[in-house]
Amino acid sequence: MTRSIRLIADDYGLAPGVSSAILDLIERGRLTGTGCMTGFPEWEEAAARIKPFRDSAAIGLHLTLTDQTAVTGPSSLAPEGRLPPLSSLALPIRRGRIEERAVQAELDAQYDRFLDALGRRPDFIDGHQHVHFLPAVRKWLLTRFAHDTGRPALRGAPTLASGAATKSAAIAALAAGFNRAMRGAGFTIMTPLCGIYDWRQPQNFAPALQAAIETLPEQGVFMCHPGHVDETLCARDPMQAVREIEFAVLGSEDFGVRLDKAGVRIMDGKR
Repeated sequence: MTRSIRLIADDYGLAPGVSSAILDLIERGRLTGTGCMTGFPEWEEAAARIKPFRDSAAIGLHLTLTDQTAVTGPSSLAPEGRLPPLSSLALPIRRGRIEERAVQAELDAQYDRFLDALGRRPDFIDGHQHVHFLPAVRKWLLTRFAHDTGRPALRGAPTLASGAATKSAAIAALAAGFNRAMRGAGFTIMTPLCGIYDWRQPQNFAPALQAAIETLPEQGVFMCHPGHVDETLCARDPMQAVREIEFAVLGSEDFGVRLDKAGVRIMDGKR
C-alpha cells in the first residue's frame, strides 16, 4: 500500500534564486507546496510565477517577524523599519515593550499582500523561525479566522529529531499547547513537524529526509529549504550553500528511487 508524505519548502519569495528552485521542484513533483514570504519588493513578481500552480500545489503563507524589513514600516516591533532577531522578539512582546497591535498590523499586512496577489486565502500558515507559535501570533490566528469556515491548515509541533534533539526541544517548547488550542478553534494541524537538523551540517539533510520517507505519517509535514544562491539571498539570509544541497537531494534520481523502494509518494498539494 502506498503511503504519502507532505514536503513543504519554506521561504518562497525570499530571493529570486530560492523561488526559482522551489518552482522547479514543484513542477517536477518533488514538493507538495511552499510557504510564501510576502514582504519583499519582488513579491508581486514571485506571486505571478507561482499562480499557475494554485490548483496543484499547496501554497501557504510563511509569516515573517524576524530579521527582514517590516511591511508596515517603523513601529515598536520594527524600530527603524527592520524586524528584530528572534532572540529579541518573544520576551519583549510578553513584557509589553513590543505592542501587540504592531505585531497584528504586520501580520495583517503580510496576509493581505498574499490575498491581493494570489486572489484567495493561503492553503496553510506557518512561520519563519517558527514565529507562528508565539502567543501574539496565536492570538492573531484566532482573531483573524474567528468567523471563517474554511480556515487554512497550520503547521504544528515537532517530534524530537535524531541528531537535533536540542533544536527540536526548543521548538517544541515554543509550540507547547499550540496543537490542542488550534484544533479546539477548528484548525487542521499538520503534525508532527519533521525536517529539523543543524543546517550548518548539511550532510544531515539527506538522513533527515530518509527518516521522513520511512516514518512520517500522512498528517505530518517535512519542512525543507531548497534554493539557488544569488546576491539577493546573500544580502538577506545566512542560510545559503545548504539550500543548494537540499535542492540537489530533492531533485535527484536517487531520491525518486528511495521513494519508489519504500512505496511512498509525495502528497498532492490539494489533499
